[in-house]
Amino acid sequence: MTDLDQRIASVLREHAEGETDTHRLLRDSRALGRRRQVRRRTATGTALALVGVLGFVGVSGTDLGGLSGRLPWGAATPATASAVPPRADGVPGAATDPTRVATDSQVLHFGVDTARARYLGWEIRQNEVESVRFTVGGGRPVLVEVSRSVELLSRGGVEGFTFDAVEEPLPFDGTVREVPGQTGGLILSWRPENGLYARASTAGRDQTRLRRAVDALRWNQASRCAGPLRLTTLPPGATVVNCAVDASAFPAGLNARFVLGRGEDATMRVSFDHASQLVGVRTEGNRTVGGRSAYLYPDGTRLELLGIPKAHLIATFGGLDKGFTEADASVLLAGAQVAKDLTDPETWK
Repeated sequence: MTDLDQRIASVLREHAEGETDTHRLLRDSRALGRRRQVRRRTATGTALALVGVLGFVGVSGTDLGGLSGRLPWGAATPATASAVPPRADGVPGAATDPTRVATDSQVLHFGVDTARARYLGWEIRQNEVESVRFTVGGGRPVLVEVSRSVELLSRGGVEGFTFDAVEEPLPFDGTVREVPGQTGGLILSWRPENGLYARASTAGRDQTRLRRAVDALRWNQASRCAGPLRLTTLPPGATVVNCAVDASAFPAGLNARFVLGRGEDATMRVSFDHASQLVGVRTEGNRTVGGRSAYLYPDGTRLELLGIPKAHLIATFGGLDKGFTEADASVLLAGAQVAKDLTDPETWK
């Protein structure tokens, strides 16, 4: 049993008949100075989310659905069906219009050839970076980040490496830099289109494999970030400023994180967690949202939309998140659309 397994089992025992504080879930941020913290937390999002979600799930016979043990470079990739972000019809990819990259946190403007590569996750930080994590041929995970800003990708802050992994600005000329360490790592930087900068990183020292992975990228397609969840109605004045989907354990599980912003300081977080072996899901609500049952937690800061098999959809609008209200969370959840089959990407369209 890994340390992560022990932590999850411990929470299950401690909270089998109680409720878990979902502030353990990811805390995303728009602030530039917190970017590294957000990316590190996203890297372990699935496991940490389950610690919060499974806290109020029945203990007896519970299987974690293979979701434990995800680390930035060490995750074992399931040999089953791959999660694929649904196409955003009518939206041009980065090759057609590079100025659109990272302008909409609900649309990803590049992807991978699914005949050669397997998606492990994707993320968009508005006005900053779009990224995709994937594997090719069962090799080590590769993270590709794309931005219209050279400053955001030129040095430091590479997920999976120490913060000072890149001490000098990257050249973005197609060269590969080696990252020192016991396992080692590689960073390839280039310009896929005029006005765009890309950075690919992976553990190990196989440059040929890294370049083969980069060759599987596709710049002429656009996809919706949210995967099996669509946020069709936002509170007045709100925008989605961050979207992150972790599909590394798919089809046994998947989680998605969103941060909504309004004005300078208002934030609301939305978490969607699916695990095929979830049991004991709450069925009785104390609120009605868009004609559907919902549950407002006793602390008054979290609203969950009920009735989604094997999943939890929660909007957090209090505590560390301020400026939104229960009414705002109700508007958002009332318009939330969840795919009929969370294990079948064909139904996510």
